[in-house]
Amino acid sequence: MPERAGRPFLILTVAFFALLLGSNLPTPLYAVYRERFGFSSVVLTLVFATYMLVLVPTLLLCGQLSDRVGRRRVIAAGLVTAAVGLGLFAAATDTVWLFAARAVQGLSVGMVTGAATAGLVELEPHGDRGRAAFYAVIVQGAGSSAGPLLAGALAQWAPEPRALCYLVALVLALLAAAAVLTIPEPKPAGGRWRVQRPSVPPEIRAGFWRASLTAGTVWMVAALYLSVVPSYAAKLLDTGNLALLGAIAGSLLAASCVTQLIASRRDGAPGAQPLGLALVVAGLVALVLAFPLHSLAALFASALLGGAGHGLAFLGAQADINELAPIERRGEVTGAFISCIYFGVAASAIGVGLISTTLSLRTAVTIFAVAVGATALAAIAWHVSTRIRAPQAAR
Repeated sequence: MPERAGRPFLILTVAFFALLLGSNLPTPLYAVYRERFGFSSVVLTLVFATYMLVLVPTLLLCGQLSDRVGRRRVIAAGLVTAAVGLGLFAAATDTVWLFAARAVQGLSVGMVTGAATAGLVELEPHGDRGRAAFYAVIVQGAGSSAGPLLAGALAQWAPEPRALCYLVALVLALLAAAAVLTIPEPKPAGGRWRVQRPSVPPEIRAGFWRASLTAGTVWMVAALYLSVVPSYAAKLLDTGNLALLGAIAGSLLAASCVTQLIASRRDGAPGAQPLGLALVVAGLVALVLAFPLHSLAALFASALLGGAGHGLAFLGAQADINELAPIERRGEVTGAFISCIYFGVAASAIGVGLISTTLSLRTAVTIFAVAVGATALAAIAWHVSTRIRAPQAAR
């Protein structure tokens, strides 16, 4: 039985927040890099997607690794790796540095995410899996939204706009690594660690895929805001204000956090995923309308609707995974869950970049919105049909 105490849980929560804050700092600066280094929309999305393409296999390897050797070692090593990635960004002088920095960041987040999410469940002081799921989701949303907001503000109003935010996050990552080494952890499962393909126990696969589809869909929308929307908004609104561009990107995940805080007070998990997906569809409609309207208000409305939907849907999906995953395979299952999310995110980010090279930005966003909106509607239908069949099967 893992030792449960408030301090280790808090340390792990703050460390996870610091990691995700640092990984999303480049969001409002992509437009600056694009202008300074002279690369296309495709290169921008490839830089963003490099993070995902490194992160996914790392998650699959380190989810099982943390089950075998313990969460603490894997998480601390990941935070030190994150500091290296932040240092590369601070020193960047051309596009190659950006690819290298994003690859290292993907490695660090892949090392930490599955282990930290599983660790929060094990260290939750009251053994409450639902509360642990809430904290895991709120930290991911809060860290991801704080990154663009902090980077945009420092880049707009502080000295050294392309370095200071990374140096601040670098220090936080190293401090977090040192703190994580002080926390206890349950006895590792042991056994030999080996490379293996993603694996989910057969008895939970239906629920796993349903939750993964929900989470992947809402994170595709979040990824759009964290990658290309700031550049699109700069052209749409004819502005170079990095604080504003960071706020547009960060507002989606800030709204997600607020929604999760409200939803956590209610026992609404069974209906959270379809309702959240419906709000995401509404946000996509507002995003498409923002372009012909040239409206800042419509952009923020799309972000707030999408963020509210993201918060509800992802909270419900994470809670499902925490309930479904066997204790001895929690890190592995969590890693597989997050891998599904990032595969979808990478594919959508690269797709939007490719489309925007031959078609207008408005068309690229519209195609994305239609495709992801259709996926969200399919996921809603799956959730509703499952809820209808459940009482019939129990009879």
